[in-house]
Amino acid sequence: MKQAGFFDVEERLARLSGLGDQLEAFSRTVDFEVFRPDLEQALAYSDGSKGGRPPFDPVLMFKILVIQTLNNLSDERTEYLINDRLSFMRFLGLGLSDRVPDAKTVWLFRERLTQAGAIEGLFNRFDTTLRSAGYLPMSGQILDATLVAAPKQRNTNAEKADLRAGRIPEDWQDKRAKLSHKDRHARWTLKFTKAKRQDDGTIPSTDLAIPFFGYKSHISIDRKFRFIRKWKATDAAASDGARLREGLLDKTNTASSVWADTAYRSKANEDFMEKQGFVSKVHRKKPHLKPMPRHIQRSNAGKSVIRSRVEHVFADQKSQTGLFIRTVGITRATMRIGLANIVYNMRRFLFLERLNASA
Repeated sequence: MKQAGFFDVEERLARLSGLGDQLEAFSRTVDFEVFRPDLEQALAYSDGSKGGRPPFDPVLMFKILVIQTLNNLSDERTEYLINDRLSFMRFLGLGLSDRVPDAKTVWLFRERLTQAGAIEGLFNRFDTTLRSAGYLPMSGQILDATLVAAPKQRNTNAEKADLRAGRIPEDWQDKRAKLSHKDRHARWTLKFTKAKRQDDGTIPSTDLAIPFFGYKSHISIDRKFRFIRKWKATDAAASDGARLREGLLDKTNTASSVWADTAYRSKANEDFMEKQGFVSKVHRKKPHLKPMPRHIQRSNAGKSVIRSRVEHVFADQKSQTGLFIRTVGITRATMRIGLANIVYNMRRFLFLERLNASA
């Protein structure tokens, strides 16, 4: 078998470029160096005066998290594919003879960022990049939430009651291994979906209620460019509407209108938005035991045309990056959801830049 040479590798990389390497486009469009100050502050790397193997470059490690999020990879699979794929190596600036971070190193890097609470600063850093490129929050904002699945927990009714009350079940307290694998923050909820048409063509009068376990991702996007501007992670049972008053509204948007579905319609939210100078475009609810007035139906239908744009964000995250929580606890889930939001904004930025270039 012919031994691969330098020019053989270059030729293969050139073919990957011709086929449309998304990671190469990321490298051209996104300046990953802007994340370095936040990464170094969060990691607090030593100056190496005590010796030992030097750490991997923090920007390289962050780019590994981007790869992992883009492809919904476990740490072990990430290590394997970095060693296996030339496109991954090129994105990371690694040669065939360079040392590749192993799965444990990737886990430790993400864990240090998680414990430092760095994800919000990293998200805001890229949002600053978007604004500097001219993508200001414009034309109002749209709010929504989506459920994010996590591995199901098999707990007794007594254990569930303790968890809901914020207590650690007594049987878990002396079992550190068991405690570390039990997610005490994820919750069960009911996911309602439209009932499917039956074999005889009829549709049941009630929707389906499907039990769901995990977390919830709350976001606010700007209407003009559809970037995620504000976000929050909670357990799956948390109310959507209450999050509106917890920093989910973007006061820097150039317009004051706020679109959302009926879950966000409440007197508290309407009063809050009025005091903060926002104009509510939130869907109105159907009157109890009464038909929906025709004018409200028309109003809601008009709002839906705009509000539905936020659904495209969640569809992109779940279909393209397979948004799923593999970790345990709300802190790590927040890191995972935050990374998914950063990567979505990167992909959206790449799309808009291509659109502008071809115009």
